[in-house]
Amino acid sequence: MEEEIGKITHYFLKINVGVLEITKGHIQIGDTIHIKGHTTDYYQKIQSMQVEHASVESAQEGMQVGLKVESSVREGDSVFKVTEE
Repeated sequence: MEEEIGKITHYFLKINVGVLEITKGHIQIGDTIHIKGHTTDYYQKIQSMQVEHASVESAQEGMQVGLKVESSVREGDSVFKVTEE
């Protein structure tokens, strides 16, 4: 099952980091996410997250977090949290 949790607002190509604005729910290290957009469509496990250049274990609604991404993402891509249910 997948639940949309937010959108990518920025992408830093050189360091492969996407900025996720969380609009619903929460995420933590180890969660699997699905990033989907016009040319983007892949799943990955969250390995590392940062808020204001400080590493965090989890983030919730209203926060903007930097995520290390395995492939390029684009502004406006939707991010879904994948759950077992």
